Amino acid sequence: MLFLIISTLLFIAGIVIITILHNQNWLDITVRLAASPAEAPLISIMVPARNEERNIRRCVESLLAQAYPNFELIVLNDRSTDLTASILEEIARRDERLHILQGQELPPGWAGKPHALHQAAQAARGEWFCFVDADTFVVSAALASVLAAAKEQSADMFSIFTRQVLGSFWEKVIHPLVLTALSVGFAPRKVNDPDRPDAIANGQFIFIKQSVYRAVGGHEAIKNSIVEDRDLATLVKHSGYHLVVADGRTLASTRMYTNLAEMWEGWTKNIFLGLKDRPGLLLLGAFGAFLSFFAAVLLPVWLIAGLAWGLAGGGLMAWIVAAEAALLWAYLIVWRMIACAGMGVPVGYAFFTPVGAGIFAAMMIASAWKVLSGRGVTWKGRRYSTRG
Repeated sequence: MLFLIISTLLFIAGIVIITILHNQNWLDITVRLAASPAEAPLISIMVPARNEERNIRRCVESLLAQAYPNFELIVLNDRSTDLTASILEEIARRDERLHILQGQELPPGWAGKPHALHQAAQAARGEWFCFVDADTFVVSAALASVLAAAKEQSADMFSIFTRQVLGSFWEKVIHPLVLTALSVGFAPRKVNDPDRPDAIANGQFIFIKQSVYRAVGGHEAIKNSIVEDRDLATLVKHSGYHLVVADGRTLASTRMYTNLAEMWEGWTKNIFLGLKDRPGLLLLGAFGAFLSFFAAVLLPVWLIAGLAWGLAGGGLMAWIVAAEAALLWAYLIVWRMIACAGMGVPVGYAFFTPVGAGIFAAMMIASAWKVLSGRGVTWKGRRYSTRG
């Protein structure tokens, strides 16, 4: 009877938690395709590029193809050691709208991306600043559409969530789980509520008024941040300006990582650093690690134990325990199928949830260890200390 009571309580709790986890990512604001306005303010597009030979051509050419009539494109070559510089120079010879800046050596106390964007912003002249990652590719109506949406929402800072391009097996298994977890920690509805302190932005595409950027101190104010998009959003919102995040999947796509090793380096850099200075979110992250472990290990063990008990003559109670584990497993898989479909991933990948959850839990633990131990994190060939 005790096992049945524990099983039933876990079953009820599991249903509630799974439902809550998968109902936090509602993007109520969707950017619609729009034509360029009659009066087109200058927009400064800035792209930080460090060893981006795989992506930089497609990114830059998509930005140069904008239908919007009044923009400047600044690419900060952040001391790349691959073919990034030569690719940029070849494009610049064909299109004089591309301005290439050579990044200076990273000063003490700065992280790489904030320093790169700070240098680019010093040269920018636009009324609006648009920060785009080098692994992000946009449609020709992107600038006009985001400008129209930002004005419609009276936004001072406007960031879109892009369509995530997932190619490899590991991307399709792990990435949807990570994004579900992020939607719990930074629910879009809470971020868009000016009365709540929640703040996040997607560094792959950030649109901000130059006047607001300068007023809050720009990237210099968050110069040592490894999660600069979140910290810039927090700085803007907590300074009293209007922050908006929106669904921009029809406008832009991003290929963040292409294999497990890249995902491990990228997410172990971001996960704990994004939570470590916020006790509530840190506890939520620890709970998320436990849930991932539960989905990866304890839920299958629960089901197998119930079946074994039933086959060993445990009677009705044993079969009820097995049925509860099976029903909870099925409920989780249905929600993961919905999540996969929403990201354009074949729904069959939902059945690999235990594998993805196990790796995600390991990522969270490794990320916490890197920070708490002071070992630091690495990104783009640079190591950053996490002490203090």
